[in-house]
Amino acid sequence: MTNPILVIMAKKPQVGRTKTRLCPPLTPTQATQLYEALLSDSITLATGLQGIDLAIAVTPPEATTYFRSISPPGTLLIPVECVDIGDCLTQVFRNLLEVESPKVLAFNADGPTLPQEYLQSAVHLLDEHDVVLGPSEDGGYYLLGLKQLYPEIFTGITWSTPQVLAQTLSKIEILGLQVGQLPCWYDVDTDADLIRLQKELAALPNDRLTHTRQFLKDLRASAM
Repeated sequence: MTNPILVIMAKKPQVGRTKTRLCPPLTPTQATQLYEALLSDSITLATGLQGIDLAIAVTPPEATTYFRSISPPGTLLIPVECVDIGDCLTQVFRNLLEVESPKVLAFNADGPTLPQEYLQSAVHLLDEHDVVLGPSEDGGYYLLGLKQLYPEIFTGITWSTPQVLAQTLSKIEILGLQVGQLPCWYDVDTDADLIRLQKELAALPNDRLTHTRQFLKDLRASAM
């Protein structure tokens, strides 16, 4: 038996294609820089967990070199080429559950303010449930944990819509699986999310989200 694996689902930052819902108020370059900061802080969040190994699902596959440059030694990089989010998740879970680990948890790359204890709790919940979900406030989910691949929960989902969580839970119910749910959290996708992030950072210790803090500091300086 190996450690549980927390895999960050990540795309290589690309100006004009990354965090476009934040433009405006950010420029395409600034939105890309913000995503890079959030991604780096998500990696830091994951590496701070005890007894859990880190993997990153890399999209597009040729971005492996980039992700290796920003990942700690020992990070497992999984090149993924897929048609949608469900296809990506299916490939990642199949790869890791069949070869690497008895427990796999997929986590998004743009919510590093998530309390670390939520991630640790997800591992424990997976001991007693077939599926673990971390619901997002936008109707999706920020985390999914499995001990066995159930491809059905990734098919027939209208991805990137407020229906994702409800549709996924419906699939889980049809399969007769037991699901454990974490507290709800949010992704940084809109101007309102960005404002919320800045307020939240003011209440967190200064050693949390150092990359995101530096981005926001630089952003304020550029506006002067």
